[in-house]
Amino acid sequence: MPFFCSVYNVSEATSKASFSIRSSPNFLNSDAPRFCWSGYPDGLPPLGWYQECSLTNFMTFGHNTIDAVPNIDFYRQSAAPLGDKLIRPTLSELHDELDKVSNHECPFEDGFANGDELTPAEEAAAKEAAEPKGAVKFGWIKGVLVRCMLNIWGVMLFIRMSWIVGQAGIVLSCVIVLMATVVTTITGLSTSAIATNGFVRGGGAYYLISRSLGPEFGGSIGLIFAFANAVAVAMYVVGFAETVSVDCIMTDEINDIRIIGTITVILLLGISVAGMEWEAKAQIFLLVVLITAIFNYFIGSFIPLKSKESQGFFGYDSAIMMENMGPDFRDTESFFSVFAIFFPAATGILAGANISGDLSDPQLAIPRGTLLAILITGIVYLGVAISTGSCIVRDATGNGNDTLTAQFMVNCTDAACKFGYDFSSCKGDDGQYNCRYGLQNDFQVMSIVSGFGPIITAGIFSATLSSALASLVSAPKVFQALCKDNIYPGLEMFAKGYGKNNEPLRGYILTFCIALAFILIGTYLNVIAPIISNFFLASYALINFSVFHASLANSPGWRPSFKFYNMWVSLAGAVLCCVVMFVINWWAALMTNVIVMGLYIYVSYKKPDVNWGSSTQALTYHQALTHSLHLSSVEDHIKNFRPQCLVMTGYPNSRPALLHLVHAFTKNVGLMICGHVRTGTRRPNFKELSNDQTRYQRWLLKNKTKAFYTPVFADDMRQGTQYLLQVRTDKPSSCKMQTECVCLFVPFSDAFDFQYGSVVLRLKEGLDVSHISEQGVCTHTHTHTHTLKHFRTKLHDILTHPHSLSPQRLNVADQRLLDASQLFKRKQGKGTVDVWWLFDDGGLTLLIPYLLTNKKKWKDCKIRVFIGGKINRIDHDRRAMATLLSKFRIDFSDINVLGDINTKPKKEKYMIEPYRLNEDDMEQDAAEAQKASEPWRITDNELELYRAKTNRQIRLNELLKEHSSTANLIVMSMPLARKGAVSSALYMSWLETLSKDLPPLLLVRGNHQSVLTFYS
Repeated sequence: MPFFCSVYNVSEATSKASFSIRSSPNFLNSDAPRFCWSGYPDGLPPLGWYQECSLTNFMTFGHNTIDAVPNIDFYRQSAAPLGDKLIRPTLSELHDELDKVSNHECPFEDGFANGDELTPAEEAAAKEAAEPKGAVKFGWIKGVLVRCMLNIWGVMLFIRMSWIVGQAGIVLSCVIVLMATVVTTITGLSTSAIATNGFVRGGGAYYLISRSLGPEFGGSIGLIFAFANAVAVAMYVVGFAETVSVDCIMTDEINDIRIIGTITVILLLGISVAGMEWEAKAQIFLLVVLITAIFNYFIGSFIPLKSKESQGFFGYDSAIMMENMGPDFRDTESFFSVFAIFFPAATGILAGANISGDLSDPQLAIPRGTLLAILITGIVYLGVAISTGSCIVRDATGNGNDTLTAQFMVNCTDAACKFGYDFSSCKGDDGQYNCRYGLQNDFQVMSIVSGFGPIITAGIFSATLSSALASLVSAPKVFQALCKDNIYPGLEMFAKGYGKNNEPLRGYILTFCIALAFILIGTYLNVIAPIISNFFLASYALINFSVFHASLANSPGWRPSFKFYNMWVSLAGAVLCCVVMFVINWWAALMTNVIVMGLYIYVSYKKPDVNWGSSTQALTYHQALTHSLHLSSVEDHIKNFRPQCLVMTGYPNSRPALLHLVHAFTKNVGLMICGHVRTGTRRPNFKELSNDQTRYQRWLLKNKTKAFYTPVFADDMRQGTQYLLQVRTDKPSSCKMQTECVCLFVPFSDAFDFQYGSVVLRLKEGLDVSHISEQGVCTHTHTHTHTLKHFRTKLHDILTHPHSLSPQRLNVADQRLLDASQLFKRKQGKGTVDVWWLFDDGGLTLLIPYLLTNKKKWKDCKIRVFIGGKINRIDHDRRAMATLLSKFRIDFSDINVLGDINTKPKKEKYMIEPYRLNEDDMEQDAAEAQKASEPWRITDNELELYRAKTNRQIRLNELLKEHSSTANLIVMSMPLARKGAVSSALYMSWLETLSKDLPPLLLVRGNHQSVLTFYS
């Protein structure tokens, strides 16, 4: 019996819980909340806490558990139109201890989501796409088959097919139809594959392409596809107006077309705005008229009349068929020009897919309706081609007196001669044809053949109006989907839908205005038509390419339920579409490509915040993985050396100066990994660590910093650094090879043990800005997500506009620190980068300044090189270094040889005194106690032992102040100390003394493997 149980209260005062069990035969179908106990020890949940879960968990396993059974609702996207999204129990809820489960945090509080979540734009679009009660949905016949058939047949069937047969003959006409059918069939198969690879929302071609190839291709094609449909409305309406104006002249030909066209497009707009249901009824009526006209033609072709023979119609005859079998191209026409005229008739295959949001089951309707429509229309086109070529001659005078006498009948070889007619007068002495009737001359010849001519006229009206109506509906639907995704800023107003079917009324008005404008300038439609056809073909090409691309990426997510496709066939279809574009009109094809590429570049530059799991992303992963494996098997070569830096930034926005400087010489050149060691006494929260990794990686991307963020938990800084030094891959999709530089303070001996170079940046103002916040919160407060997010926002504002804070809110030191944090983000003025290359470390000390000065922000800085030498060999050492630099192809402005490095410093005692222990001046117990409390103190014995090296660092500091006090940046060889011999206190005092009171200083020590070469 169905039941549910509710935990009303659990208190400390009782070990029993108040609950009730209610029988409800309709419970499983009701909206009542369903609660169950969650499988805790003693059968009770934590105090004051309950867990909602599915009743089926009780029934399936027979015991209490919150572990959920498979359910389709777990796989829905948030606010998706298919139904409500249920949240399955997280791994933490099932695995973590109980005290942590009740206080678990949302994984992505700040809106940074993984690929299964929706961006704000997608959330808004999904909410608007939610199905209200009474929404009209169409099946595959009314929604796809009818629309595609009406669009593919079109006006081409009645007023151009007979002319194509007259020009190309029966055989080549069938070839033309089959070629077009091959292209559309391949595109139909590709469309079916994409449409069955998951739920399809509204948007038609735009939705299919954007979700497959990404927003760049989807956004560019979506815009031109919607525009092409809007202009197609004008083209079809003008075709209708031209047919009507032949028998109804009011003013003059052009203005008549404008008047009739305007009235027609207003009526079509009224039908569209009335709703999809009325539009569908109108399409059904027009299809009935069109099919009646087709049957009317075929019935009439079997009823030859004497009165029609002078106009070229004699009924089916083998002689006429054989005469029309071959081509007879006239007036500079050729096979490809005739094909270009016919192919636009085949551009209606997406009419059903364009209203995908109004289909009850798009995955079933689109493949079935589209492919069946292509089959039926292709057979009809072939039937009309063979029929007209078998019963109508190419030329006829229309004069019943042009008959043959017995004496001339013997010499007559035309098919008409068999019936006693002589139409040889149609061809003049100059070779030009001047008759009005026949396949070559009369576009309305099907009306003559038909059983009742006005029905053919009605069929022409039906074909033009149905195509115009379908385009008038398709353009707003596609444009609405494009605007919902916010690909192009400023178009959000067209995303709003109205009524039970979420109708894009604003899009209808926009489409109406575009169509009306082109109707009023109808004389230019012949120029616009090839471009519109190419817009459709570009869409078909990308749909085919989408299937090839998705299959090539071989993503596990690409598994269409429609199996009748092939990646190479789809690629051939894409190539064929591109070829047909140039066949139709080469300049229109070029213009289409330029427009598509321009829109692609724009969308790529804007980088819309969407993640649709495109095949581009899948292929990027596949290629990165393949190339990484390939590189792992190839030994590095010195000519291909690139700096690959592990930068100990902590949170990436905590030390902006360090981040900007390293990014300056690694951007587009090498690899940069922002390392962060998280320490603390509490147990590590790995979910929090993962969330931080996602959050700050997105922060780096948003700030256009090409780097990876890699946090680790460790007991102390040294252990964490060792973890990072051992990392070989950052992500499965990234290529991280051996790190060459370790920036900021790390245990240098560990870095050197790993055979890595080390680099230290020293700014006299400092590096860490994380403590600066007018809100009074610090970056180590990670437990309150809202506070953290607010802090990060304010910190970003402070870093972006360091002078925006009032002087009263920051002290002088912090204001200077903020100013210095943006030092390397600004363009460097004319100045120097001084390279103190004192020791040969493989060339890293020289390579970093070279890479910096190649960047736009540093291009005005010149490199000055300082080297050590002897006073009596200064000129020789300068020439030798100049020769070496020239072989390295590194430009420099000056070379200075320092011959007085070993001179005794002027302030020896003053510089090192703050770090001395001075144990000789105190009791032994007091000295040991001070050493324990201040381990950075240097003993007198050690200082005396290494006095020469200590004096060298002091002397170098004096020389740096003398020669490089105005440099934009100093890059200097880092002194080394032997492990186990020199204490860390003495070594760090050397670095402190060496770098004190100087401009920005980089201490560099490579791993003593060459990074520069002068060999080719």
